[in-house]
Amino acid sequence: MCHVLRSSARRAPFVEALSKAAWQVALCLGVATVLLGICALVWPGKSVVVVAVLFGIYLLVSGILQFAEAFSHRFSGGTRVLMFASATLSVMLGLICFRGAEQSVVLLGLWIGIGWLFRGFTELSAAMTMGNLPGRGWMIFFGIVGVCAGMVLIVSPVHSIVLLAVLAGIWLLALGMFEIVTAFQLKRAADG
Repeated sequence: MCHVLRSSARRAPFVEALSKAAWQVALCLGVATVLLGICALVWPGKSVVVVAVLFGIYLLVSGILQFAEAFSHRFSGGTRVLMFASATLSVMLGLICFRGAEQSVVLLGLWIGIGWLFRGFTELSAAMTMGNLPGRGWMIFFGIVGVCAGMVLIVSPVHSIVLLAVLAGIWLLALGMFEIVTAFQLKRAADG
């Protein structure tokens, strides 16, 4: 028992120092989030291009890792064939992203649009087939919104994705301001 008390007494300065530093970390995070939001609002087209190129890198790396998994013997033959097909598609789409900025943005918009479309249909299907599902009305609402947003992104991926960048910029500004306020509240609590 005495050992536990001495051990906790030794940790107290570390915990105290950590709590005093937490507000500074939160403040830096908040300022960085606000700056990122400003960049997205001031240069939405350029922000989208950066994200699209990062998306291309993600697809390329993801495809290479899937190839490695496809050749491992941990999975059955059918699973390995599906992984190989998915890896090939990921690498091909990743390489398309590097052909030019517009192809990257179009691919990113289509990728998001198709994802939202599938998710929307999945939510609608689940809500329609399960009559006693809690929150069924909200699932139907969000399913319809997902399907509509997905269709808009698929029809007009470039313009829609730039609008998403602007909305993301607004969201990042709000989130950053919240993080800054939280940082000063943490500082006040640490000074206590």
